[in-house]
Amino acid sequence: MTREKDLAQKGRHMSTGNASGALIEARGLTKHYSAFSLEGVDLTVNEGEVVGFIGQNGAGKSTTIKALLGLFPTDGGTSSVLGVPSDELSRASGAAVKERVGVVFDAISLPEHLKVADVGHIYERTYATWDAHRFGRLTGEFGLDAKKTVKELSRGMGMKLSLTCALAHDARLLILDEATAGLDPMARDEVLDLLRDFVAEPGRAILMSSHITSDLERIADRIVCIDAGRIVFDLPKDVITDEMGVARCRVADLEKIADSGLVPDTELRYLRHDYGIDVLVPDRFAFAESFPEVPVDRMTIDDYMTLTLKGGVR
Repeated sequence: MTREKDLAQKGRHMSTGNASGALIEARGLTKHYSAFSLEGVDLTVNEGEVVGFIGQNGAGKSTTIKALLGLFPTDGGTSSVLGVPSDELSRASGAAVKERVGVVFDAISLPEHLKVADVGHIYERTYATWDAHRFGRLTGEFGLDAKKTVKELSRGMGMKLSLTCALAHDARLLILDEATAGLDPMARDEVLDLLRDFVAEPGRAILMSSHITSDLERIADRIVCIDAGRIVFDLPKDVITDEMGVARCRVADLEKIADSGLVPDTELRYLRHDYGIDVLVPDRFAFAESFPEVPVDRMTIDDYMTLTLKGGVR
């Protein structure tokens, strides 16, 4: 078995090997639209995990999340959240589960005329587990003015309010769709600290869709990438960022690497630039020993996604 298949199997084992602790589980999830389809999506989020969900715009991240939440009927496959089938979440039988799930979409969904303080009062009547003290503390930490209306909040402040609501009703699971978008670096640091504290509690997990992959490098345990409605990889984050590398090659270097057999020829992914060729290296330390004259950089999540989606294979 090749190393690339080994890694893919390792990622799938992490995502499926603890079925009893799965807070999200989707198998073969399918939804057809006229111009786009989800095609057999498999996705699992286990207790204690932060799963980063990545992909290009229009790849299917938000559609998958909405399908998991039962916001529309699907055309095939199965999915569940906290052990309850997704299609039951919009029914009365799913009310107890929704108490334990905090959701943040990429656009604030609260009525514009409400003041921040009013939002807390409404949620207090909505959630039996609502923690008014925590809501007040988080609004203070985030610098949210209780007298301002939702309409008066900037995009970043609106996201802070949504996150505050998601964190203030004793959720076991957070589902975040671009929740750090619009936040400045310091605010993102605050949010990531809160998310770390959240998932450190037993029985909790986070599914976090984000274009800001540097945030995922800091907090995620596993990275799942979707493209054109299909999952293209599901790997431990540390395998990508700690083991892999990007070799900065010339054309002659690429031929040497291919001839060496260090990377199986069918897995030799590369991307040509005006200034040279980037090559995906499964083990950057072994590569550096074999090719000390070729610069090899640490792999980022962005690098791996780009090489996987756009790179050529020999």
